Amino acid sequence: MVTCSMERMEDKIRTFSRFGDTGHGGITRFSLSPEAVMARNEIKRRMEKLGLTVKTDDVANMYCTLPGTDPDVGAIMAGSHCDSVRQGGNYDGILGVMTAMEAVETIVTEKIPHKHPVTVVVWTNEEGARFEPAMMCSGIICGKFDKAKMLATEAKDIPGYTFGQALEESGFKGSEANRIDPKKTTGLLELHIEQGPVLENAKKDIGVVEGVCGMINYEFTFKGQADHAGTFPMKLRKDALFAAAKALLYLHTEFDKLDSKLVYTTGKISCHPNIHTIIPDEVKFTLDARHQDPEVLKQCLDIIKKMPKEIERCEVSYEEAWSRKTVKYYPEYIDDVEKAAKELGYSSMRMYSGPGHDAQYLCEIIPTTMIFVPSIGGHSHCELEFTPVENCWKGANVLLHTILEIDKTK
Repeated sequence: MVTCSMERMEDKIRTFSRFGDTGHGGITRFSLSPEAVMARNEIKRRMEKLGLTVKTDDVANMYCTLPGTDPDVGAIMAGSHCDSVRQGGNYDGILGVMTAMEAVETIVTEKIPHKHPVTVVVWTNEEGARFEPAMMCSGIICGKFDKAKMLATEAKDIPGYTFGQALEESGFKGSEANRIDPKKTTGLLELHIEQGPVLENAKKDIGVVEGVCGMINYEFTFKGQADHAGTFPMKLRKDALFAAAKALLYLHTEFDKLDSKLVYTTGKISCHPNIHTIIPDEVKFTLDARHQDPEVLKQCLDIIKKMPKEIERCEVSYEEAWSRKTVKYYPEYIDDVEKAAKELGYSSMRMYSGPGHDAQYLCEIIPTTMIFVPSIGGHSHCELEFTPVENCWKGANVLLHTILEIDKTK
């Protein structure tokens, strides 16, 4: 079987790690920043050198297309994003672009016949690290977000600087007519690092992604009474932090009784007045829970609803911050990924993604699936993020042969 070039794969990883290099093994490459524009220019240069046509839409999503032999069939798209979080790694997002570039380069250099156009796609502002929300521009074209509101979103790193301004200055703002057209698209594949330790621990080369886990996110509030820490008797106190601690213990204990695949996190907490000599009178914390089965998330909600309305003489309340339903990818393409991995001799396992990706929006308008490769130590969104080049290469090979399988059967 024809395979991609590991040497070219390594060159791509090394090259793109320079755009936003922090000097500590990672990158900071915010969306439409000078560093991101450099990465985009490199993608454009390489793709045009191979004979691809590069277009951008009105929110700077990039579409680099290699023509096929049949003008009447839709494009097979593959890619991800090139922006990062602050002090992120060299693989999250950009690996999906690099492996798509490598798959196309292999098709060109090996003169592999194909009837479908093959398009390398780069989505704008997936991370939301500079301009909120995450998955902004795939969301705009899929009708999830209002474009005018998104254009007015202010940057976190430059006060008053909007996404619209960054778009205009980037040199990558194109035409709305260039947006992905579901009627002219056969499917979308997104390769990504797993961002967790499951594949590594299971000693598997490839994650065959069936979908994205549903999630719930709630904020809890505990209201007590502020009093002097040195004089107020313990049995009369209304300590909001103590009440919150008890509630958190209750939630963890009850959630642990549910399915072992359930993951949940308290990632944000505030304590008022946050002074060491005053009893806290108001505490808030968030709870993020994720699972692929809606029934398990319903059980989480039942546990939340059973919480007492008063704990340690403090008033308890909660409200939903946001949620998402479980997303399921296109079954035929999931099978194609699994088939490609098997034929290449790679070990694989089916799994769901915990984090969100552009693919979860796009699967509502075109047939879509994802491919995961291992994240060493499970590290992601940090400078320790690492996937060995051999694993990246294997992922590129699976991506290539999934593209070729779709080209042959659709």
